[in-house]
Amino acid sequence: MPEKIVIALGGNALQSKDSAPTAEAQLEVVRRTAEQIAEVSRRGYEMAIVHGNGPQVGRILLAGETARDVVPPMPFDVCGAMSQGYIGYHIQQALKYALNARNRNYPVVSLTTQVVVDRKDPAFQNPTKPIGAFYSAEEAKKLEQEKGYAMREDAGRGWRRVVASPLPRKIVEIGAVRLLWDHAIVITCGGGGVPVVENPDGTLEGVAAVIDKDFAAELLAEQVEADVLLILTEVEKVAINFGKPDQQDLGSLNLADAARYVEEGQFGTGSMLPKVEAAMRFVRNDPGKKAIITSLDCCLDALEGKTGTVVTFA
Repeated sequence: MPEKIVIALGGNALQSKDSAPTAEAQLEVVRRTAEQIAEVSRRGYEMAIVHGNGPQVGRILLAGETARDVVPPMPFDVCGAMSQGYIGYHIQQALKYALNARNRNYPVVSLTTQVVVDRKDPAFQNPTKPIGAFYSAEEAKKLEQEKGYAMREDAGRGWRRVVASPLPRKIVEIGAVRLLWDHAIVITCGGGGVPVVENPDGTLEGVAAVIDKDFAAELLAEQVEADVLLILTEVEKVAINFGKPDQQDLGSLNLADAARYVEEGQFGTGSMLPKVEAAMRFVRNDPGKKAIITSLDCCLDALEGKTGTVVTFA
């Protein structure tokens, strides 16, 4: 049977730091990304795709705030859903073209996905994810009073709204993903999923939060029983002592060593740490599986065992 893979795309797979933050520039980057993913498909792997949405959802929110005197700004969960739609549209368009060029007439579909979080998650007591525009201290205080926003000073650049980053608990549309698996490449859990909480009456309610896309990809990989969680980022391998003269790139990483390095603070909180922790969760859940962390350009070689950091149980 073909191996099943969940691919988590990092920000560099969607937008270049060297180009303008426009939809057109993003599409050009996505087209290059789609070439790599189509090659993975051509080699016989079955897959689903999860993507981030950090800068995109921030721009959607900023647009709403800037035009708030003309049209009412959308709630943050709605902004997340909007980002899923347009990023998914770009990926499915570009990937379908790349697949067709390889004579793989295979459907690609993006699915607006809700992910349940626990309203009692400790992250809600300590929101840390900055989103949206910068404000003066006076404006920030007014927003705290009028809208109940949590505001925090951001590296001397001004004050920004911060939201929680709770852990994903359940993928609401997982049944649809499973039904589609044998018939299409599914783009799902975009931006970590639209965060929702469950009410006592069974209804779902969107909340202002950001779910880490690597943790969402890990949960998806568990629930579709994937063989490999492939986390794509900007670097070829995970490193310890990163940026120092004694930097060491890791070709393999077992659960015990990974836990030790996490305890030592080897991985950046907003960069490599969630990727390593997501990989650890995946192999801990099923010791026979593996996670791979590598760059987009190296993903094919990494799947063949030639590069990347392979995370295993032992």
